[in-house]
Amino acid sequence: MTDRAIIDWPAWTDSPPGRYVLEWEQTQLDRVVSDVFGYHALQLGLPQLDALRENRMPCRGLVLDAASGASAPYTFPRGLGRAGNGRGNSAAQGLPAGVPAPAGRSAVWCDLLDLPFEAQSVDLIVMPHTLEFTSDPHRLLREAERVLMPEGQLIILGFNSLSLWGARQSVGKMTGRPFVPAAVDLIAFTRLKDWIKLLGFDLERGRFGCYRPPLGSEQWLSRYGFMEAAGDRWWPIFGATYMIKAIKRVPGMRLVGPLKVKKPVLAAGLTPAATPNTRNHTQ
Repeated sequence: MTDRAIIDWPAWTDSPPGRYVLEWEQTQLDRVVSDVFGYHALQLGLPQLDALRENRMPCRGLVLDAASGASAPYTFPRGLGRAGNGRGNSAAQGLPAGVPAPAGRSAVWCDLLDLPFEAQSVDLIVMPHTLEFTSDPHRLLREAERVLMPEGQLIILGFNSLSLWGARQSVGKMTGRPFVPAAVDLIAFTRLKDWIKLLGFDLERGRFGCYRPPLGSEQWLSRYGFMEAAGDRWWPIFGATYMIKAIKRVPGMRLVGPLKVKKPVLAAGLTPAATPNTRNHTQ
């Protein structure tokens, strides 16, 4: 593969390692998002992956940013840039028909670091490798926290820097031949956990996958298929990719069930006083 085929998402996702990674990630997302309920769900970037296809929320959107490599190859058409206030354009505002919004979903062009959504208005956000393409991962996470409703869910997928793929990526960047597409250094799983905890999220689950070596051919990847079960059992934290699912918590907010009125309980050894009977009362 050429440097361009490795660096660009569209070409890389058509390569054997790209198809291998996306297949694992699509399987995980289909399983996880199917039981997330609400009204609004968003996928930020990477249109080659249909992150919300198994989700049943009525309003699902694909958010793309022309400045992000995770949105390639779709760029702003001439004359259809960002608005002066930094907000994007939606399909209802003249978005061309060529934008690949899946059936039943709308596509929104905007700056991912300035999402055009009200605070606490979204129930689910999925970020497939989006943090690896933004110039400011911290700010993107803060934007996700801002628009998520209390108890809203955030799902993040990324390449694991503590893996064979991460090691090859580090060497490849020094030699000018990176193996996976990423505009910034890969974010370690442990570092990302610290980031989302600082923003008030509770980590609900994390999962690693793709344990085969970083090879470029279908034949060699197939030969190492036995490493999937072995890696999942013996060295799970060294998978090439990871998925994090977190829940936004709001301090001071606690969900309670219906109130139950408790009957007063008499202290041990005490009995209620007898009520005087007027019929037997001594005259």
